[in-house]
Amino acid sequence: MLGIETSCDETGIAVYDSRDGLLGQALHSQIALHRDYGGVVPELASRDHIARVLPLVDEVLEQARLDLRDLDAIAYTRGPGLAGALLVGAGVAAALAMAADLPLLGVHHLEGHLLSPLLAQPELGFPFVALLVSGGHTMLLRASELGRYELMGETVDDAAGEAFDKSAKLLGLGYPGGPELARLAARGRAGAFELPRPKLHSEDLDFSFAGLKTAVLTRVRQLGGADGAPPPEQQRADLAAATQEAITDVLAAKAAAALRRSGLRTLVVAGGVGANLRLREKLDAACATLGARVHYPPLQWCTDNGPMIAYAACRRLQAGLARARHDYAFDIQPRWDLSELGVDAAPGGRASEA
Repeated sequence: MLGIETSCDETGIAVYDSRDGLLGQALHSQIALHRDYGGVVPELASRDHIARVLPLVDEVLEQARLDLRDLDAIAYTRGPGLAGALLVGAGVAAALAMAADLPLLGVHHLEGHLLSPLLAQPELGFPFVALLVSGGHTMLLRASELGRYELMGETVDDAAGEAFDKSAKLLGLGYPGGPELARLAARGRAGAFELPRPKLHSEDLDFSFAGLKTAVLTRVRQLGGADGAPPPEQQRADLAAATQEAITDVLAAKAAAALRRSGLRTLVVAGGVGANLRLREKLDAACATLGARVHYPPLQWCTDNGPMIAYAACRRLQAGLARARHDYAFDIQPRWDLSELGVDAAPGGRASEA
């Protein structure tokens, strides 16, 4: 299975074999391209995918020592994501599949993330609670079996990744903000600032991080100079540490509550924020207290990548949850709720609009 991932600002390509595992992978990040803008510029992202995707396909096929016609199928990220970026991957996947007379499958980006820990740990099985913290998504799911995901809680405003990125920008840090904030937080003093933890003790399993971002903004203004200068370096580090503590406290507490409520003893963490080491420390501790086990994908597969798309497509095809088609009519879904993922995630119909 050739997997093509182009949902946002990373071009990921991989070949996965259901018997022999991952045969080849390549990833191009657009961080340098978007850094001057402080965030992803959709038009630039789409153009860069166009330039990168075919050379990366050639590179991965060479790694796998395969020709295009040696493949059994081609999969692409159907959504959610940036419309223009998704269209690049979908169009290229359809063209390659048609050229080699191969079946074509569309994959849900978030299901790819959710299954990525299983790619590295094939012995891990269902059911489990999933904490999915990817880009603009923060949610807790009960994964009963492949393709059957029950939403337990989600963010009502900003996602955790957005809270990291926006707080980093307020602190004058570069893009991408989350890793930069984590690095600065390592030099911060514990307890120097107290920040709110919205919905930490609520009855539900939902998240809210917009109020935290506002609190960080207020602190930055209080600590900065009269001319709007940024706070001194140590205070910036202290505030970064306080921000990281607040976000990870909420994520760990809600994940633990989801385990208790579900009665399950396995937690799977996926998505870019899952790479945060402080979050991993807290989740490890919370699960140890509950007698539960927590599983993470390798750091290289926390962000968007090709292997998760190829793997998810293989799993769904083998389980009879997707039909591989030869009509090459592809579509995209820039907005696509994971709960809407039906038995057939294969392409078909006209392109969705953002």
